[in-house]
Amino acid sequence: MDILKNITDQLDGNIYEANFEGANIVVYTKNRKFFLEGESKIKEIVSQIKKRIELRADQEILMPQEQAEAEIKKIIPSEAEINQLIFDVQRSIVIIEAKKPGLVIGKQGMLLDEIKDKTFWTPQVQRSSTIKSKITESIREVLYANNNYRRKFLNSIGEKIYKEWNPEKVEEWVRVTFLGGAKQVGRSAILLQTPNSKVLLDCGLDVASNGTDKFPYLDIPEFNLANLDAVVISHAHLDHVGLLPYLYKMGYKGPVYMTAPSRDIAALLALDFIGVAYKQASKPLFDSSDIKEMVKHSICLNYNEVTDITPDVRLTFYNSGHVLGGAVCHFNIGNGLHNLVYLADFKYGYSRLLDPAICNFPRVESIITESTYGSKNDSFPPRKETEDKLIELVSKTIERNGKILIPELGLGRAQETMLILEDAIRQGKIKKIPIYIDGMIWDINAIHTAYPDFLGNKVRSEVFQDNSPFMSDIFYRVGSPQERKKVIEGGPCLVLATSGMLVGGASVEYFKEFASNPNNTLIFVCYQGVGSLGRQVQEGLKETRMIVDGKEEIVNINMEVETIVGFSAHSGRNELISFFNNVNPKPKKIIINHGESSKSMDLASALYKLNKVETNVPKNLETLRLR
Repeated sequence: MDILKNITDQLDGNIYEANFEGANIVVYTKNRKFFLEGESKIKEIVSQIKKRIELRADQEILMPQEQAEAEIKKIIPSEAEINQLIFDVQRSIVIIEAKKPGLVIGKQGMLLDEIKDKTFWTPQVQRSSTIKSKITESIREVLYANNNYRRKFLNSIGEKIYKEWNPEKVEEWVRVTFLGGAKQVGRSAILLQTPNSKVLLDCGLDVASNGTDKFPYLDIPEFNLANLDAVVISHAHLDHVGLLPYLYKMGYKGPVYMTAPSRDIAALLALDFIGVAYKQASKPLFDSSDIKEMVKHSICLNYNEVTDITPDVRLTFYNSGHVLGGAVCHFNIGNGLHNLVYLADFKYGYSRLLDPAICNFPRVESIITESTYGSKNDSFPPRKETEDKLIELVSKTIERNGKILIPELGLGRAQETMLILEDAIRQGKIKKIPIYIDGMIWDINAIHTAYPDFLGNKVRSEVFQDNSPFMSDIFYRVGSPQERKKVIEGGPCLVLATSGMLVGGASVEYFKEFASNPNNTLIFVCYQGVGSLGRQVQEGLKETRMIVDGKEEIVNINMEVETIVGFSAHSGRNELISFFNNVNPKPKKIIINHGESSKSMDLASALYKLNKVETNVPKNLETLRLR
């Protein structure tokens, strides 16, 4: 069935061109009257074929850019604070980037309609960051500059999806192969296969490992980049997205589906990954041109937006509660033949930054869940108790004139800690001391302010009201070695620095300087991977060899070392059990991965007993048939 011909035939010669933008269909007209009045006819066809169709003006009838810019600025109130207008000529779109998108849209989209009617450009609105974000600006430039390639790429995706499109066709089987992340934390990668499709779910690195153990198993017979239809990224932590640019280096030219904040953060982390490699005098796996390719081939979805990604796989993202833009991935396979939910990392509990993970789905037969904290000993204490412990440790260290180091994951954990500390200082629970932000945390904060719709209700509201807690005057950015030296030589303070496992990055520099002083405190608030320096210190390491001022020295670890588990952006054991008690509908099969072997097995046993449902704990390279 030629879906584009079907549509153009029904539109009575009013369409000059029709093509795809991924799974969406775009029709272009040179007929001014039809552009202004043809939406009702488009809606009729949408109701028949159940696919999105967008009507746009052909370049021939667009208002000239300079004139259109003046018209748009006349229509939109100055209070909206337009940052820039980007004209995507090939797709007849104008991107309006503004500090207050609501004022650009107008009541019930009234102002966008006015822009469209007067200029014939199709307006799209994006929020500009409250904190200036170079990475977000660069990404938007890559996406909209020289956009002929992007238009052709999106069209080719649609052609592939609809080539064998047949809503009545029933597939015979569905299976998943674990290429990484099974019975371990790190290098998450799962190959989803049907007779028609091969989709890779995540493509991560194990940052705490060395050699080939660092990477997923991509050298097996059934994994072939040339035959890969799509990559789906759940969120932008390195253990889920770290190897993605490498796929493009190796020749992958297909789409990667993720949320917009995940795309921006993935690009930022990848650039940082290159920087860390150079600092460690090792050759990076990929370069900035490969990151650019990743961005050019990204297709971003919002939560609850349904899209076809292959002829027989439909994808929907839902909030995972884990990190900004993190997604629970729902796959409808074979037009309802099988429904798979890939939870990846998720938080089914309260946090200051995000709302809890979604647990209601249209349909579900199989669920793949994490088990990072799946052991019966991994139940988290009440949140207030956890926050009080952090406040107490910080206060005691300040009283003895010490410094506090909290190694952080740049994404998620750091922002949660900032919200807790900002609130505690504002309420007088902690003496006002400088809190220094080092590593990529500040840039990730900027991305948070660009996408407040993905945040929890309270923070979202504060960002909307120009009262972002990330902009508090207690936070200071450390942007150079000289500034870092001042922090090290200065008085009592708190430092949030990446990486969270003391594997490279600014946190290691502070650790070297703070470790020998018993007045100082090291607080672990995130998972420490097996083999990482963080895990070794957590387990009682008293000295380690490190490079200090260019030469290797023994560093004595005399500082107080504490671990607070209740802040994790992962679900604890109690939250994992609670999720499966409440998930609707109930799955027929639960597959456990992303956890140390004993934790995965422990969780599988508990879920089997409590839910009387089949549970599986696969090993890496194991294939499970879902249908």
